[in-house]
Amino acid sequence: MNLRPLLTAIFLALPLLASAAPLAYVPNEKSGTLSVIDTATDTVTRTITTGGKPRGTAVSPDGKTLYVSEQTGNALLVIDAASGKTVQRIALGESPEGIDLSFDGRLVAAASELSNGVILVDTGPAHATTTIKVPGPNPEHAVFSPDGRQVYVGAENGSQVDVIDVASRKVVASVPVGRRPRGIAFSPDGRTAWVACELDGAVYAIDTASHQASAPIAVGEFSNGVAVAPDGGKVYVSSGRGARVDVLDVAARRVTASIAVGQRPWNMALTPDGRKLYVANGRSGTASVIDTAAARKIADIPVGELPWGVAIR
Repeated sequence: MNLRPLLTAIFLALPLLASAAPLAYVPNEKSGTLSVIDTATDTVTRTITTGGKPRGTAVSPDGKTLYVSEQTGNALLVIDAASGKTVQRIALGESPEGIDLSFDGRLVAAASELSNGVILVDTGPAHATTTIKVPGPNPEHAVFSPDGRQVYVGAENGSQVDVIDVASRKVVASVPVGRRPRGIAFSPDGRTAWVACELDGAVYAIDTASHQASAPIAVGEFSNGVAVAPDGGKVYVSSGRGARVDVLDVAARRVTASIAVGQRPWNMALTPDGRKLYVANGRSGTASVIDTAAARKIADIPVGELPWGVAIR
């Protein structure tokens, strides 16, 4: 058998495989689904049925496993990305919302609103869980620092961000910020945590060494989701009432551009190269795509009903 044609075909395909665009996953609360978007073509390639009310979503480092918080079942769904099948349901606290995955993929952090705590889930075979109570009322987002040593937790019904030390499983700081802190995102070097405070229309920059917050920086009304550019130079903040995404220049500490998107933009995610930003528009049932270099919207992708956010690995 002559294997040369087959080997040649495989060799020629390797650059294409290596440069394949990542997938974006959009949890749709009302539809009980995940919309899967090919970021190369900006089209929905398939829909995964989760049932219930999917919210926070994270993708394993190898892209093979999805983790989704399901609010009605108070569970973390472990989904095989290839088949779209839920392979395990792990009990969480009551009304889980935002989740995050540590950089090494070993831990999931899930914010449980009505249980007022964060659940750390080991992604190993045993899926051991630890619940950490936080002082801030109604935690919505739980986000790992880039080194995985801490988890920052926003108190939706308060005015603080609680900081959990992962090793000790204890809250080590509570940082005062504005009213109703929601989205949280870190600078690439981990020195700053950016927090959107919805009722103040402002973002705060928390120094992660001192646990001190900056003065508020004005952004759009009902500021919500946050994403930070890979080089750390820009911060993107969604304005729920303004139906736009504001672009904050980090050095200048001010908004330099505002990009119109769909109605009630919520959580969002950047592609790894930072060239595209995907924004979930809850009331429009779409995900807007922003060309970050041009600072303009280039597409609105129909997804399910009440999209909550976007996850890209």
